[in-house]
Amino acid sequence: MTPPVVDVPVRPGMSMSRLRHDLTTALADVGEDHLYDVQLVVTELVSNVLDHTPGTGHLRIVHHRDPCVVAVEVDDESPVEPVYGRSRLGEHRGRGIMVVDSMSRRWGYRARAGGGKTVFALVECTG
Repeated sequence: MTPPVVDVPVRPGMSMSRLRHDLTTALADVGEDHLYDVQLVVTELVSNVLDHTPGTGHLRIVHHRDPCVVAVEVDDESPVEPVYGRSRLGEHRGRGIMVVDSMSRRWGYRARAGGGKTVFALVECTG
């Protein structure tokens, strides 16, 4: 099993710019365009935890090298499945999962033992 290159709690008030910087360091050997895709997917999934679930979560990123795929996983405490294209936060919100879908080879979610869920996305890369 490949260990995570990023393994951090998701909490209200966390610095997204610091998280993106940490991703740049952890994924230094991934092509720039693919790194941008990963950063965007991470930003959307972490924002979903902070905007749509009670409490906190946890982010893990694993860089598989052969073939090159970056797996992003975000745990949260909510049993509610992600909604594609709608948001309770207003008409100009709710496109996060659509962005994740367009940037990922595959995405989805699974229930966690003890409650909550894990939302995941697989982003192809070079490097």
